[in-house]
Amino acid sequence: MTEGKVRFDPSDPQLKLDPYPLFKALREQDPVHFCDLGFWVATRYDDLRAVVMDRENFGQGDFIKNIQLFYGPDFDVLSHASYRWLSEIFLYQDPPRHTRVRGLVTQALTARRVAEMRPRVQAIADRLLDAVAADGQMEVIHQFAYKFPTLVMCDMLGLSSEEASDEVLSQLNQAIADAFVVFEMRAFPDDVLALADRQIEFLEDFFGKVFAARRHNPQDDLATGLVNARDETGPLSDHEMATVAIGLFGAGFETTAHMIGNGLLALHSYPDQWAKLVANPALAASATEEILRYESSLIGSNRTAFCDVVLGGKTIKAGERILTLLAAGNRDPAVFEDPDRFDIERKGPRHLSFGGGIHFCVGAELARLEGEIALTTLASRFPSLNVDISSARWRQEGFMFRGLTDLKASW
Repeated sequence: MTEGKVRFDPSDPQLKLDPYPLFKALREQDPVHFCDLGFWVATRYDDLRAVVMDRENFGQGDFIKNIQLFYGPDFDVLSHASYRWLSEIFLYQDPPRHTRVRGLVTQALTARRVAEMRPRVQAIADRLLDAVAADGQMEVIHQFAYKFPTLVMCDMLGLSSEEASDEVLSQLNQAIADAFVVFEMRAFPDDVLALADRQIEFLEDFFGKVFAARRHNPQDDLATGLVNARDETGPLSDHEMATVAIGLFGAGFETTAHMIGNGLLALHSYPDQWAKLVANPALAASATEEILRYESSLIGSNRTAFCDVVLGGKTIKAGERILTLLAAGNRDPAVFEDPDRFDIERKGPRHLSFGGGIHFCVGAELARLEGEIALTTLASRFPSLNVDISSARWRQEGFMFRGLTDLKASW
C-alpha cells in the first residue's frame, strides 16, 4: 500500500538526528503515507489538525489490539505493569472514561493554581542558576533543563524535602526515563520492557504513599487537589491518582526539559534571535511558542479510526492506526511562512505541539509558564551566554520525544 518514493522508519538513526528532511519529503510526495510497520503517517498541518480535533471519527481505540499490532496477537499486554499503566492514563482513553478522569484532573490543575505558582517557579529557576553562576559554565541539560521541571512538579504536588530529596529526585527522573519508552508504539526487547515494568511499579508505590499522606494531612497542593477532586461518580481511586501523577510528572519532565534544551540550541544557532531576547526579555513568551513550533519536544501522537475515513485522498479503514506527526505540521509551508526559519517574533497560526481537541495537553499552561520563566531568567542573568552548538547530542532512545542529552554553555 506504500506509495511515493519516501519511506518512514522510526528506527532510522538519521531520523533522530534530523527528522525534518524526511518530514518535508513526506508532505510533498505522500502526505498520508502507509508505513511498512502497518500504520498510517500524516504530515500536513490541515490533515493533522483534522485528525486531532475529530472526536467522532478518531480516538485511542482498543489499546490491547494496538499494542499487539507490534508484538503479535498472543502477547499478553496487561501482564506488563508499564502497558497496564499506559492503558489507564486518560491520554490513551476515549470518552466516557477519558472525560471523567480528565475532568477530575482539570479540577485540581486549575489555571489559578498554575498562575499562583509563578513566584515559586521563578524562585526555583533562580536557585538552580545561583548554584552555577560563579562557575561561569554549566552542562545545560543535566544542571538546569532536567532539574527545573522536576522541581516545579515536585513543588506543585507539594512534595516535602524528605519526600523529594536529591536521591529520590534522581530515582524519579531515572524511573520516568526508563518507563516512558512505552510511549513509543513499537516492540521492545524483553530486558527493556522488564525494566519499564519495574520502574512503573516503583513510581506507583512512591506516588501511592504521597496520596495516602495527603489524605491524612491535607495541604494546599496538587496532590491534595487530586485527593479531593470528585464528580457524580465519586473521587479518583488511589490507583487512578497514582496513574495521573506519573503521567503529569513524566510529561512535564520530558517535554519541558527538552523544550529548554532545544530552545537554547535554536536561539544560539540563530544568534540574532538570542540578541533580540536579551534586548527584550518580554519576548520570552513568544520565543517559547516558536521553540514549540520549530523544534517540538513531542514529535507526534497516535489515533485509531473508528470508521472508514478519507484523509488526504486516502481511505483509512476502521480500526487502522494513524501517527500524526505534529512536528511535521509545524513546518508546513502552506501554513507557516518560511517554516524552517526560527523567529521568536513570528505571528500567525498556532503550532500543533500541544495536540488538540479533547486530548489537548492538560499541562500546556504550566509548560508555557516554565518556558517563559526559564528564558527570561537566562537572558536577564546571563546576557553573554554562549552555547557550544558542537556539544549538542540528540537522544537516540525512541522517536516520539525529541531532545538533547548534552549541551554545554558558558558566560
